Amino acid sequence: MDLGLAGRGYLLTGASRGLGFATARALVDDGARVLVSSRSAGSVDAAVASLGGAPAAHGLAADLADAAAGPALVEAATARLDRVDGALVSVGGPAPGSVLEVGEDEWRAAFDTVLLGTVRLVKALVPVLGDGAAIGLVLSSSVREPIGHLATSNAVRPGLAMTAKALADELGPRGIRVFGLLPGRIATERLVQTDSRHPDPEAARRATEASIPLRRYGRPEEFGRVAAFALSPAASYLTGMMLPVDGGMIRSL
Repeated sequence: MDLGLAGRGYLLTGASRGLGFATARALVDDGARVLVSSRSAGSVDAAVASLGGAPAAHGLAADLADAAAGPALVEAATARLDRVDGALVSVGGPAPGSVLEVGEDEWRAAFDTVLLGTVRLVKALVPVLGDGAAIGLVLSSSVREPIGHLATSNAVRPGLAMTAKALADELGPRGIRVFGLLPGRIATERLVQTDSRHPDPEAARRATEASIPLRRYGRPEEFGRVAAFALSPAASYLTGMMLPVDGGMIRSL
């Protein structure tokens, strides 16, 4: 299938590694151009080099918690990609902890970075998008069911999912699509680090895999291909929905 990505330009945040980078890889492999971003300049440079550099890949370090980050990223994407056809917005997970353990500053940081940071970027992005553009938000399975010891994620991710749904209503008449992606247990570096906190990481992984219908963790490239399809013109009638990429892990409909 030709996804229609050749020559199109996409902005990706949180994309120097993990799910964002896997999506950038899939987009570039199908002929798109990307601007990738994360908080670390070194990581961004390494990601751009791995993607082949210009003209296919560009980068800019930015922190979405900074109010100036959204406009700066959109300006850079517009200048370096010639056109911007959409974005994949991924923000690192908030600090772990239960509802009663997490301090007020951590709750505020989670809101400012995950929800408000995303909204700021989208507001800066929308004026440069045209008919056929797409905005994807990388969310979490916590949109559908809570994850233990991740109280702040359980709070802000569902709110961001509903924000995406509202944006789909607002931007649909302009031909701009908005959707969310709900990754389950994907074998990224972050997930490996999380598993390593268990007394027996291998046992913890086996127990988790036993609860997944496909009986394994997903691979980042499996997520990346789904995200690239959802951003592409081939998915032109897909909007306002939350798409799980989880091997069947989420038990709700």
